[in-house]
Amino acid sequence: MSEQSRPADAGAFLEDDDALPEYAERVLEVAELIPPGRVMTYGDVAEWLEEGGPRQVGRVMSLYGGAVPWWRVVRADGVLLPGHEQRALAHYRAEDTPLKQASRAAHGHLPRLDMKRARWDGGGRADAHT
Repeated sequence: MSEQSRPADAGAFLEDDDALPEYAERVLEVAELIPPGRVMTYGDVAEWLEEGGPRQVGRVMSLYGGAVPWWRVVRADGVLLPGHEQRALAHYRAEDTPLKQASRAAHGHLPRLDMKRARWDGGGRADAHT
């Protein structure tokens, strides 16, 4: 999730070294709109933009999401982002994001997001995904 580190193929997203591609800028703008304590899935963001899909949004977030509230763009199943679970969990707790407690059988006993309560529909936008 670091904005500093980019894979070798990140150039495919960049028009030049200083500019973000338009799609990436749009994805990051949506991430910044999500209120504290709420989340949108990768698919929700793509639907909001009416362009791309969950994988494209995930790719943008992995390459450029470090400068925005990345923890608010999540997997649809509510599982915390692998490799960033503890950082995300700290943000969720600070923002009072609804969580479901993990069962004893859950790997690492990490909670999941309570998607029914945490999911944001875009704040009244008529064509927003709920």
